Amino acid sequence: VQLQASGGGLVQPGGSLRLSCAISGLALEKNNIGWFRQAPGKQRERVSCTSSDDGSAYYADSVKGRFAISRDNAKNTVYLQMNSLKPEDTAVHYCRGSRGASVYWGQGTQVTVSS
Repeated sequence: VQLQASGGGLVQPGGSLRLSCAISGLALEKNNIGWFRQAPGKQRERVSCTSSDDGSAYYADSVKGRFAISRDNAKNTVYLQMNSLKPEDTAVHYCRGSRGASVYWGQGTQVTVSS
């Protein structure tokens, strides 16, 4: 199982980025996929996730209205569209696949929001 996150970078406050999580060895339609992030000196936190059961999405309060998660089952890829970025969004962002007790993490992609 591999989850390959990409799309991070340096962006000014108010800008946008789209993260991608390309997944192999895992059936996207049967697994919950989430985005997490970890800022220096802070615990890893859940940002957003999408359920394989009903397609519903969860967003942390800090990103509601700014971020949108989506899936492309044909490409086995999950995206996180991030708009109106703030300096406090600066963190390494990770994607995670899970089903029951099985959890798979990808490597992170750095997002830096700074002027």
